[in-house]
Amino acid sequence: MSEPIPVTRAVDHGTAKLMPDVDRERAWLLTVDGAPQSYVDLDEPTHLEFEYARRLGHVLDTVGEPGRPLDAVHLGGGALTLPRYLAATRPGSRQHVVEFDRGLLDLVAEQLPLPAGAGVTLHAADARAWLAAAPDDSADVLVCDVFGGSRVPAHLTSVGYAHEAARVLRPDGVYLANLADAAPFAFLRSQLATLGARFAELALIAEPGVLRGRRFGNAVLAAAHRPLDIAALSRATAADAFPARVEHGTALRDFTRGARPVRDEDAVMSPEPPEGAFGIG
Repeated sequence: MSEPIPVTRAVDHGTAKLMPDVDRERAWLLTVDGAPQSYVDLDEPTHLEFEYARRLGHVLDTVGEPGRPLDAVHLGGGALTLPRYLAATRPGSRQHVVEFDRGLLDLVAEQLPLPAGAGVTLHAADARAWLAAAPDDSADVLVCDVFGGSRVPAHLTSVGYAHEAARVLRPDGVYLANLADAAPFAFLRSQLATLGARFAELALIAEPGVLRGRRFGNAVLAAAHRPLDIAALSRATAADAFPARVEHGTALRDFTRGARPVRDEDAVMSPEPPEGAFGIG
């Protein structure tokens, strides 16, 4: 059999590259302009290679009863890693994926097709505009993993955006975001304050080294109107190859103290990662 070869293509907002994993027969890494975006194993969709993706998966595992189908919205498509994960772990789920880059969607659909009956609908659209048109109380979970290059777009960081997310989620729904920052965490703290203006419960999942300000890195923010299963999340994240800590309650309020919710007119992109923080050359 012929060996899989990398695929490089100019998409709407950069240059995308699909690179095969030499250690896993049908696994691929997607990069855009050199920045890793997604990793998927077509034969084992429950394998989440990136640490932040595993943390998002741990939260998804706690939503409702295990195995129950979910209505999910994913803002940011990449290689559809989490939609594939939910389709495998919760068959029958109905999922919408909103990706601004139509060329990237076309590349992934062509080279890494979803399995038949996956229940995933793809939309080439701006995330906030699509969300504004979505029905009230229509989703059990909303995952935001949107990066313009290596930065979260400003219009997905404000109270106006958080209001739309809360409106679309059902009362027992869960909001999830993949964010990135470093000490003194001005962006991350502002996002906690912003989501805290709309949701009663918050949790933050990150590696201890990131939380201690030793380096720039990803942090997963979870928000809900109901208590989150902190014990289950703590067990799952502590068992990962690179263990993470779950901050919540008083400790998280102390971390956020002094930060203010972000208005649309004041919104800014997330900070530029230091050179080499995420790129692979």
